[in-house]
Amino acid sequence: MSVSLLLLVGRLACSTVLLSATKGPSPTTSPSKLKYLLEPPVYAEVVGRRGENATLPCVLKSKPDHYKVKWTKLEPGRVGPENIVIISNAHAFKRHGRLGPRASLRRAHNMDASLRLAALQLRDGGTYRCELIDDTEDESVAVTLRIEGVVFPYQSQKGRYRMTFHQAEAACEEQDATLATYEQLYRAWTEGLDWCKAGWLQDGSVRYPIISPRPACGAQTRPGIRSYSPKDKNRDRFDAFCFTSLTAGSVFYIPGAFSLEEAGRACGRRAAELALVGQLYAAWRFRGYDRCDGGWLRDGSVRFPIGTPRARCGGIPEPGVRSFGFANKTSHLYGAYCYR
Repeated sequence: MSVSLLLLVGRLACSTVLLSATKGPSPTTSPSKLKYLLEPPVYAEVVGRRGENATLPCVLKSKPDHYKVKWTKLEPGRVGPENIVIISNAHAFKRHGRLGPRASLRRAHNMDASLRLAALQLRDGGTYRCELIDDTEDESVAVTLRIEGVVFPYQSQKGRYRMTFHQAEAACEEQDATLATYEQLYRAWTEGLDWCKAGWLQDGSVRYPIISPRPACGAQTRPGIRSYSPKDKNRDRFDAFCFTSLTAGSVFYIPGAFSLEEAGRACGRRAAELALVGQLYAAWRFRGYDRCDGGWLRDGSVRFPIGTPRARCGGIPEPGVRSFGFANKTSHLYGAYCYR
C-alpha cells in the first residue's frame, strides 16, 4: 500500500521546497545495484512555483577515486544531444544549455551533489537524472520537478477550433503561459477542470477533460481525459490548453465603461498595462483574486475571476475565471483588468 508524505528538503532564499513521495524503488536503478549514490527510499517529486528556487536532491554515499556528476533533463522524444544541465567533478563544474545559467550545485557537505535551479520557469518541469560517471561504471537516480500552476482553455479570437499546433503554442505564450503537458491537464482534471472542447497539448496530442459526461461530451462513457487520434500539427485545428504559474506582479481592476483602447489607456495612467489571460488566472489561483465585474484583457476578451461563487456572479457553483468571450472592441460596457 502506498503512503503519501511531505518532507521538507530545503528552505531557500526565495522559497520553501517540499518533497512529496511514495514508497518504492527508484524508477532508474535498483537499490542493490547502487554503489556510490544514495538511493532515495521513495519516488521523489520536488514542487516549486515560477520565480522560486528549487533543490533536486542527489547525495553520494561513497566516492570513487575519479568521477564526474552529470545532471540531465530527460525529454522523451527529444531529437539530438541530451539536455545536459551541469557536469562537475570534485574541483569544478561546467554549466550547459538553457538551464545552465540558472543551475548550480548545492554542496551542503562534501557528499552533496544536489542540483539548485534558480528563478524557476514554466518549462523547467520534468524529470531530471543525477548520474555518477566512473572510470568503470555509471549509475543514476531520477527526481521529478513539478511547477505548481493552473491550466486554462484558450481559443482563437476567430472562434472555436481555429489553431494549428504551432498557432496554439504561440497563443499560450502570448498569454504568459505555455502549452500544458498531459500530466498538467490530468492534475487539473483531478482538481475539477471540466471542458467540452478539445485542445492541443505540449506533446502534440489533442485531448479534453470531462468530469460530468453529457450529450456531445462522452455521455455514454466515464469521466476522464478524452483523447483524439494522432493529429497533423500543421493542418489540423483545435483550441489550446495553456499552463501558467505564479507571477511577480499583481492584477487590479479599474471600474468604468471603456472600449478596449480606452481600457488600455486607463491602465497606462496607473503605470500598468492590460492584463494577459494567464496573469488573471494566476492572480485568481495564487492570490485568491475575486471580482464580480467583467473587464477587458489585452487580447480583447472580457473576463472576471470568482473565488467565492455566488448567484449574481455568473451563477456557476464552482470557482473559476468567467468569460464573456471576445467582445466588440468599440463597445463601452466594461472596466479594465490591469497588470503591474
